[in-house]
Amino acid sequence: MFSFCLKLGVSMNTVANNILLIAGDSADAPRIQEALAESGSEPFKVEWVRQLTDGLARLSKGGVEAILLELLPADIHSIETFDKLLLAAHGVPILVLAGEGDENIARQAIERGANDYLLKGRFDSYSLQRSLHNMIERRRGEEALFIEKERAQVTLNSIGDAVLSTDISGNVSYLNVVAESMTGWSCQEALGRPLDEVFRIIDGVTREIATNPLDLAVKENRTVCLAPNCILVRRDGFEAAIENSASPIHDRKGRVTGAVIIFHDVSAKRETATEMSHLAHYDYLTDLPNRMLLKDRLTQAISSARRNGNRIGVLFLDLDQFKHINDSLGHAVGDQVLQSVAKRLTACVRRSDTVSRQGGDEFVVLLPELEHVEDAGLSAKKVLNALSEPHRIAEHDLHVSVSIGVSIYPDDGQNAETLIQHADTAMYQAKANGRDNYQFFKKEMNIRAIERQSLEGSLRRALERAEFVLHYQPKINLETGAITGAEALLRWQHPDRGLLTPSHFVPIAEDCGLIVPIGQWVLREACKQSRAWLDAGLRPTPVSVNVSALEFRDKHFLENVCAILKETRLEPRFLELEMTESVLMARVECTACMLGALKVIGVRLTVDDFGTGYSSLSYLNRFPLDALKLDRSFVHEITSPRANNAAIVRAVITMGKSLRQRVIAEGVETREELAFLRDQHCDEGQGYYFSRPVAGDEFAKLLEADEPLTIVNR
Repeated sequence: MFSFCLKLGVSMNTVANNILLIAGDSADAPRIQEALAESGSEPFKVEWVRQLTDGLARLSKGGVEAILLELLPADIHSIETFDKLLLAAHGVPILVLAGEGDENIARQAIERGANDYLLKGRFDSYSLQRSLHNMIERRRGEEALFIEKERAQVTLNSIGDAVLSTDISGNVSYLNVVAESMTGWSCQEALGRPLDEVFRIIDGVTREIATNPLDLAVKENRTVCLAPNCILVRRDGFEAAIENSASPIHDRKGRVTGAVIIFHDVSAKRETATEMSHLAHYDYLTDLPNRMLLKDRLTQAISSARRNGNRIGVLFLDLDQFKHINDSLGHAVGDQVLQSVAKRLTACVRRSDTVSRQGGDEFVVLLPELEHVEDAGLSAKKVLNALSEPHRIAEHDLHVSVSIGVSIYPDDGQNAETLIQHADTAMYQAKANGRDNYQFFKKEMNIRAIERQSLEGSLRRALERAEFVLHYQPKINLETGAITGAEALLRWQHPDRGLLTPSHFVPIAEDCGLIVPIGQWVLREACKQSRAWLDAGLRPTPVSVNVSALEFRDKHFLENVCAILKETRLEPRFLELEMTESVLMARVECTACMLGALKVIGVRLTVDDFGTGYSSLSYLNRFPLDALKLDRSFVHEITSPRANNAAIVRAVITMGKSLRQRVIAEGVETREELAFLRDQHCDEGQGYYFSRPVAGDEFAKLLEADEPLTIVNR
């Protein structure tokens, strides 16, 4: 056995991370040493032992931060070896090294308690260092959290809960201060009274008197929990939801002499649960039923209509040219318009109808129990009339029209999905007919196919005719106001429709495969522009490019990135690729490989729209990411006392810093939002508050000015 200290460019006073390497006489051990020796961050002190017994002996001395365990090929005792090590590790994280043919054994080790595994020959110094650092940091965080939880537990055990005890006859013998407050009885007044008189509980659902758990605790000589939905009725009639447990009291000889009940107020907890349930079924902006609740109600309405022979109407609404409001006045005004539309829709339908927001500027109205098909048309006319009056928003009189598609059960579909889809199809026909009207679904309608075909042909010609343009929106250092980068945003200068944003054509481009050549064009143009800024002597500014799932999965993606960087003479460090969580998580193994390759050449990597995709955050440790880009939906209303966005934003910023990743807030539009983000030490921001997306030459002027962007750029 031998040990050595890898300095890693730090002083001798720096505390090293002690790594125990158990690798036998493996030829891979020197490679591992070399990989760790290349670290440029925290130092490692590696102790290499060849025998498990030596490793167990070293572990017994303590001070090991992480373990690197080599599982020998074809060793039938590998898992037994791992189990012995895991037992002795006492929580020290273990990184397993396995051969190409031993991946199943490595996975078994993960299932038994290993933190991660790497395959020999398939990891580089970066991935090894990152895995070790993440394991060590995670353990330190867990230990700190455990200590805090212990402290919190001691405090909670000392205060807060109400305590009430009785004698063997069920008469009150003690109340603490919290119990006095919750029951409304002082201890002196309650002494000797029957428990049911002092501790009055009812079922929160049936409102019937609930069975007191103390009787059962004494009778069966065991701890008993209170029934669910229990309500404590205070002496003055005030009600509070409670949770509790009742236990028998024993004397020294083990005989039951009474009982004790410990309880606490869970009203806030139940209110939170109710609120969370509401949030799961209602739109956060308009408080209308969301897509999930609408589907449930529509399915129930179909079942009822099938039994009773009724008809059902479904109206699919899309606001006409709503994007112009967002683009010209900002999303805050756009949100107020959506809220105003929601109120008018609710006011113009029957109580039995359901108005739902599907997302964006789309709404659906469910009309159950229709007597005649024409009644759906009458409802559509009411909606058109209700929305025809201008909306007074932020000193603007905004005129918003709507296109409506109508489908009828059972004529146009037998289930919720089909009815909504056909109403959506009819809505596109209404838009094609000039907007601000309604159309019933007809079987011969093929508007989607026609629109797709038309747009696909136009998209192909757009590449040939150079109709695409890029605009650039600056990213800002929130402390200094300095420009730290630029996001390249695609626009289509359509010959008939004007300047179109990606939402109008990217989904179709993705479906028909055009997104790959379009994405290559965007990447090439963005790199050219960045190179042009550098050649003009402007301050070096990384440019960000959004990458779709189809682009990222294209087998030539990495090759194209390298070729474009070489062609445009742009250093990789000036290119940042932004990908959503759904893109990253589609194929985790392939993603990790691709991101690792991009990281090797020096390209920056960012998660776009962070927080709107996968709930699992394991990829943040696994993938070599540089930054998290907070979705604009979380930035909006972070200063509102009713929103939960502030807590989410704080958590993401804290997490990003703990993972040494930059956090970028997207959609910053107000001074209040900026102040909040600065207070939370968010790294960067992007949004209308600083600048709208501008052409390349206009962005160059921002760089030439070299002044902090702290006011709205109009």
